[in-house]
Amino acid sequence: MMEETQNSTESGFEADSQPAAARAAANGTLEADMEEFSMETMEELYNETMQNFKEGEVVRGTVVGVTDDYVLVDIGYKSEGAIPIDEFPNKSEINIGDEYDIFIEEPEDEEGMPILSKIKADKIKNWTHIQRIYEEDGTIEGRIVRRVKGGLKVDIGIDAFMPASQLTWRPTSDLDRYIGQSMELKIIKLTKRRRNVVVSRRKLLEEQRAGEKRELLATIEVGKIIPGEVKNITDFGAFVDVGGIDGLLHVTDMSWGRVKHPSQVVSVGQRIEVMVLSFDPKTERISLGLKQKSDNPWKTASTRYLPGSVVHGRVVSMTDYGAFVQLEDGIEGMVHVSEMSWTRRVRHPNEVMSLDEHVDVMVLSVDPQAEKIALGLKQTRPNPWKEIEQRYPVNSVVKGKVRNLTEYGAFVEIEEGIDALLHVSDISWTRKVAHPSEVLERDQEIEVKVLSIDPQNEKIGVGLKQLEKDPWQEVVDGHPIGSHLEVEIAKLVSFGAFARLENGIEGLIHVSELSTSRVQKPEEVLSVGDKVMAKVISIDSNERKIGLSLREYQRDIDGEAQAEYGMSGSRESVSIGDVVGDAMPKSLLQGGGDPGAAANEMMSELKQDETASVSEAPAESSEAEAEKSE
Repeated sequence: MMEETQNSTESGFEADSQPAAARAAANGTLEADMEEFSMETMEELYNETMQNFKEGEVVRGTVVGVTDDYVLVDIGYKSEGAIPIDEFPNKSEINIGDEYDIFIEEPEDEEGMPILSKIKADKIKNWTHIQRIYEEDGTIEGRIVRRVKGGLKVDIGIDAFMPASQLTWRPTSDLDRYIGQSMELKIIKLTKRRRNVVVSRRKLLEEQRAGEKRELLATIEVGKIIPGEVKNITDFGAFVDVGGIDGLLHVTDMSWGRVKHPSQVVSVGQRIEVMVLSFDPKTERISLGLKQKSDNPWKTASTRYLPGSVVHGRVVSMTDYGAFVQLEDGIEGMVHVSEMSWTRRVRHPNEVMSLDEHVDVMVLSVDPQAEKIALGLKQTRPNPWKEIEQRYPVNSVVKGKVRNLTEYGAFVEIEEGIDALLHVSDISWTRKVAHPSEVLERDQEIEVKVLSIDPQNEKIGVGLKQLEKDPWQEVVDGHPIGSHLEVEIAKLVSFGAFARLENGIEGLIHVSELSTSRVQKPEEVLSVGDKVMAKVISIDSNERKIGLSLREYQRDIDGEAQAEYGMSGSRESVSIGDVVGDAMPKSLLQGGGDPGAAANEMMSELKQDETASVSEAPAESSEAEAEKSE
């Protein structure tokens, strides 16, 4: 056509040199030819052009106009096509003259305009690119769009599927945290007919891991420090990826100090440098160490922590028996509960300390081989027991509060943290106290006398009865052996009876001393509460015991009566019953008889048995002595 046009043009230039008549004749011929060209040739050219724009083709188009909703694109067709502006990723960057690949959905619609799409053209273009990468076993970048059943939807230019098992080399249930991330992927399956694509990140990681593993095996050696990434944490340690192989970093190799759990030292995803402790090429097992990168601080602990020095530390853990204080990284010492307070009985460290508290402690002892340091908290504070003798001298009287009661005594708090022991034997001079609760109550305020002080063992002994005069001295002074006194029967026992004196002291009346007649049981002649006259027959000040006798008292009275009878010379002048009747125990009277008559009858019987008594006296004396010894 261009040749014909050129020929026509050349004919036109030649016509300019011809005469007008000739030119007119030529023009007529040209018009006839043009009419014939328009009717036949133009129709052929139009049909040929229409055949070049087929449905489903991708052509190059140029932007000729931009509106708020559409982009006008010229693809060389008889009219431009309008593409929705949303199909362009960056609307603000669209300029007239920009060229894009355009997909022809239909060559023309009812209005004669082509229906075009940029998105479909991109997909076709991407699909071609994806096919090439799949055939070449290459990698492609994708972005995780959302979570779907069984895995994740991935945008690689088209929608692709990645199974959950193909995300990492270890199963994970936390897929949501990967949404929105971009990563390099491998195409592991492609279906052309359905245009389905399955991608994998795990395969790419395994390929990379295999390469790193070969390099690691070629260069690894014991004692070498290598980089790694913490992949997993367990109770006993952490697994670290050191380049294609996971090595075990045991919890005991993380720090020279105490580590309760590996999470205290490392975290998943953390990049660290570790030392190779051992390596087995056959099993490809690697043991790693973190603390081995530095020297063991316990080697020089004895020179840096001298006994008696005060150091600063942080409480890192507690047990029932003490608290552990970190002095530096890898060095911890223990403060036993007994070393926490001079005065308090600490049952648990949390009564005195708290976790993460910074404290000053004194070094008591250091054992580098056993990696132990004994620390003391109370040693950094004044010891109140050093001045206790000045504050509470022996025989001084102090006030206190009964803090606790035990079987052997009561603890009396004389100041905060200072308890003194009041023993049961020091509660009363006269009363036999089986338990302090018989006399004292918890939280009762009392006065006590300081009896003894032992600063080394941190003990103070106090007494309650020492506030009063010892009544035994009154017994010795006021009731010597042989004296008569009135007593009250307080208790009956198998071997006799306990009788209470007027000052509260109790004396023993042995069963052999109850009567001149033989008595099998004290209940036969006495009852609790009876008031009788008795004779003091023994006093033991050391053992604080007094012996009483009704029999000896009776004999003394009988002797006095007989003496008085002999001096008067008349039997009727005095009655023995009148003399001893008032002193007789009521238990000896039967049927409410007259005391004098009972006494006279007793004396008559005594005279009748006088002869027999002489012969039986040694035996009875032996039995009495045996009963006393019991």
